[in-house]
Amino acid sequence: MKPRTLPALVALSTAAALLLTACGSGDGKSSDNEKTPGAQQGAGTPKVSPQPSAGQAEDKADGVDLTLPKDMNLVFDWKNPKDADEAAAMDDAANFLRAIYRGVHKRTSKDAAVTAYATGNGVRYAKTQIDARVEGGWTATGTRRHYQATTRSAPNGKSVEVAFCVDSSRFFGKEVKTGKVLKTEPSISDFDHFRIVMVKFPTGENLWQASKVFVEGKATKCR
Repeated sequence: MKPRTLPALVALSTAAALLLTACGSGDGKSSDNEKTPGAQQGAGTPKVSPQPSAGQAEDKADGVDLTLPKDMNLVFDWKNPKDADEAAAMDDAANFLRAIYRGVHKRTSKDAAVTAYATGNGVRYAKTQIDARVEGGWTATGTRRHYQATTRSAPNGKSVEVAFCVDSSRFFGKEVKTGKVLKTEPSISDFDHFRIVMVKFPTGENLWQASKVFVEGKATKCR
């Protein structure tokens, strides 16, 4: 994905944090919930061509630094659709997830990457995920895999839903102070199904932002 020039996105304000609970319930409602930080968590690098290894600083899509530490590895095991808007929305959905875990790594929900790739409920979701981990003293380590991605465009062409599965069975919480990795036994709780509604930024060159996040926890269809 070619770099794009960002407008003054950092001026976007973040919404108030919502309380983090265990997992998305799968009821189809927009969710600020994901796995608790002490359980298996995820972060890393979205699939761009060519794809560098996780945590490398060269991916600065849109001029925003999305660098993650080498032990945070997000793997996006999917192919971009042929439609240009859907492909850009899928790329920026991946960037949205990287932005969340960059915030976790940097210990702040005010990182420029979050305000670049999220708006509305997407900002609230990101803030909740980051703040819960910061307050709990956790970061993340390991590999989180994203796969079985699909896209669906709205008739007006202004939004694209990006849906995909997540496998966090090799991604764990880690205590910041001690470096202790909080491993758990593999289970159905490691599998989630995400739907992220991406909206086109009005004045950006092919920039898409996460506006709504729906999470189905314990997703048997992803196992």
